[in-house]
Formats: sequence, C-alpha cells, structure tokens
Amino acid sequence: MVEYLLKIPGAIEVVPAGSLRRWRESVGDLDILAVCTDPAPVMEAFTSHPDRTEVVSKGRIKSTIILRGSLQVDLMVVEKRCFGSALQHFTGSKGHNVVMRERAKRMGLKISEYGVFKGEKRVAGATEEEVYRAVGLDWIPPEIRENRGELGAAAPGGLLPTPLELKDLRGDLHTHTTESDGKGTIEEMAEAAMAMGYGYLAITDHSKSLTVAHGLDEKRLLKQIKKIDAYNEKLRKGRKRFRLLKGAEVDILPDGTLDHPAELLSKLDCVVGAVHSAFNMGEEAMTARIIKAISSGSIDILAHPTGRLIGARPPYPLDMERVMREAARMGVAMEINSYPERLDLNDVHCRLAKDLGVMLAISTDAHAPRTLSNMRYGLHTARRGWIEAANVINTRPLGELKKLLGGRRR
Repeated sequence: MVEYLLKIPGAIEVVPAGSLRRWRESVGDLDILAVCTDPAPVMEAFTSHPDRTEVVSKGRIKSTIILRGSLQVDLMVVEKRCFGSALQHFTGSKGHNVVMRERAKRMGLKISEYGVFKGEKRVAGATEEEVYRAVGLDWIPPEIRENRGELGAAAPGGLLPTPLELKDLRGDLHTHTTESDGKGTIEEMAEAAMAMGYGYLAITDHSKSLTVAHGLDEKRLLKQIKKIDAYNEKLRKGRKRFRLLKGAEVDILPDGTLDHPAELLSKLDCVVGAVHSAFNMGEEAMTARIIKAISSGSIDILAHPTGRLIGARPPYPLDMERVMREAARMGVAMEINSYPERLDLNDVHCRLAKDLGVMLAISTDAHAPRTLSNMRYGLHTARRGWIEAANVINTRPLGELKKLLGGRRR
C-alpha cells in the first residue's frame, strides 16, 4: 500500500502508523499517514485501490476503505510541519501517549497530533525526534511504545535498549530441508543463506517421532551429517567462509526424554529441542517435561517454547519463569521463532528472558529458501522485548557461537 501510494503524483512521504508500526503480533486495522503537495490525486488513488471492496468514507484529508480479507485501512494526509507529531500520536500506544501528554502538561506544554505547543506557539512537530526532545526525552523506538517503562528509560539518567538490526544477525539456527518436511535441499538452503550475507546456517531437520514431517531416524541423520561435512569441505576448498552446522530439531517426548540418543546428539553442532505432541498436559507436567529436557545437557536451544499458533492454537500451560531459570542455569538458549504464525517467544517473554539472564536465538524455522527472510518478524518481536545484540547467540561470529553450542555434549 505504501509503495502504491508513493507512486502517485503529489505524494511526498507515506508511512504506516498504529500497531503495525509498533510491530504488534496482530493488528485490527491499518493506519497510514501521508504528506502531499496535493491530497486530491492521492485520495483518489487510495479509494480506487484494486484490492478495495468498499469505500467507507472519502474526504479531502482522510479516507477509509476495506480491502479483500476485510482489513480496514485509514489514510490521513497531514501537513509537513506537524508530520512528526501526527506520526507519534497515531503510532501510539494509547498508554504511551497518555503518559506523554501528562509529562508535557507538567512542563507547561500541550501535545497533540498537531504539534507541541507552549500557549499558542508551536515549539515542535515536524519530526518525532523533535517531539520527544521537546518533553525532555530521547526518541523511543516504535516497538517499545507500550507504556512498559520506556518513557523513564528515555529520560535523563535512563537507558533505552539499543535496537537490534538485521545486520547484527550472522546466521539462522533452525531450518529444515527436503530430508524432512522442507522444500529446499541442503545446498539450496545454504545458497540462500549465503545470498543473505550469513556466515552460518544450522540444518535442523525433524527427528523420527514426528512421522508426519518425515522425521529422520538415527541412520538417516548419520547420513546427513556426512553430507554436511562433505559440503563444508567443498566450501573450504572454494575458500568460502560460510559454514553449515550439523543439527537436528529433536522432539521432547511426553516423559521429557529426547527422540535421539545422547551419543548421536554429541555428533551435532546444534541441537534444537521442541515439543510437538501431547499439548494437553497440565502446567506442572508440561513444565517438568521441558525442564527435564533442558537439564539433560543435550539441547542447545528450546524451540517455540509455548507451542502457540496465533489465531489457531493457544500456548500450552507452562511455568515460564521456572523453565527460564533452568535454561539460564544450563546455558540453553530460548528461541524467538520468526515464523509469522508463531512469534514464540512473544515480546513479554523476551523481556523476562533478558531480566533472568537467559540467552536467546532468533531463528526462522524456515522450510524453504524464501522463508529465511522471515527473520525480520523475529527481529521486531525481540525489539519489542527490549532485546539487544548481546542477548542473542546468533549475533556471534562462528568461532564464538561454537563455544556456546554443543560443548556440554562433547
């Protein structure tokens, strides 16, 4: 939609706002702000969008349409001099904005979508940075504007997190190939990862209990290990620095044991443990099941820790703090699964992990080369949880990463 509108004569700047800009895991509607030399052609193009099924309203500076799939989109045209204040206001959240207004009031200022005013005089509004600076705050990344302490952190003496960037991530530690239920070969997944500029990629096909995903038994996994070794040797001879990591996504069985024997897991660089069955266990039993797997010393990462599928399957009951404390003790990383329907851990759990000193792995669970690009969803979930590069194991170069992975097993 943004790309479509930017092509219209008169459009200068077009930016999404609201919960989308904050990268919430789901959104109810879409707010778009625009600065235009002439609103008329932009509004005409917007209300004539080829995907619109209904024009709810059409005005000179604000219109609303419904797209296929029932998504409501609101477009608001604002003046350039108050674009920053409008963007800050319409990005939200409501709680964040309430605290902003209260802070401005204590300083003798009034803040709205039209600017920051001292009496009748506008003192800020063209940029968001200007708006926050007017009330004595550093600019706050949109993802954390949820009234969870971010305004205090942006004030003098506070400390905002340094936002993660995609360039901080050096590889992906949870991917699948055609050996289980993936759509790309080992070679195709590796080539896609290299094209993204990664230094490494872990191949973690399913284990044998997940028959629906054609999980690997011990014999097939040993064969895959040899294939990855041969591929890495080919890379070395070609003087390429990229490396594939030998891994597996191993089922955590209902009794807490793992789907591959410890001796076999010791041959791997990266073991991802995951629950794929018996989701209806009670909280105590599920917590004990996962803690047993973490305590085994045989897994490096706990994948999609709550098992949820957004809008389709609720998380299974789990004492997350107990699980995280055991993960911290054992040096096991918790995964932020970037698959759009998972985003698991969620933002609140990411913040808890950081507070408890648990390392995280941001991975895609990619089942095809193209879905390696889903990393951005996990990245922004991490940012919503105040996660920084130091909290994430796959921000490390390969040598340092290997010291974090697999050491206990060997």
